[in-house]
Amino acid sequence: MTDNKRHDPFPVATPFRGIYSHGVEAPPGLRTLHVSGQIGIAPDGSLAPDFRGQCLQSLRNVEAVLADAGMGFSDIVKMAFYLVRREDLAALVEVRKSLLDGVRPAVTTLFVAGLVAPEWLIEIEATACAP
Repeated sequence: MTDNKRHDPFPVATPFRGIYSHGVEAPPGLRTLHVSGQIGIAPDGSLAPDFRGQCLQSLRNVEAVLADAGMGFSDIVKMAFYLVRREDLAALVEVRKSLLDGVRPAVTTLFVAGLVAPEWLIEIEATACAP
């Protein structure tokens, strides 16, 4: 876990309070890992049919890439979420809170017309910094 500095010059609105920061500053000298967009395909090749399942697996895939670099969720400084349906935002917040409790990266959430495959409902990118 790194000692990243959070910058929150103004309050974060409910229900997003505590799950992101307006800015995150990593101290000098850290390694930076850019995690490509991860989708909800499990290592066995299966894809959950629902948003929650795909979101959870996407985050688990991010976690696997981080672990391969000797990092964890607490090292994430920036995340981007790409969703194809607006109605999935509340579920995204719930799943994020369940896995990333207390992790407050800078976050961008976008609603897009589609992802590479029509059955994909979410894609997640991350940037992490660690010693």
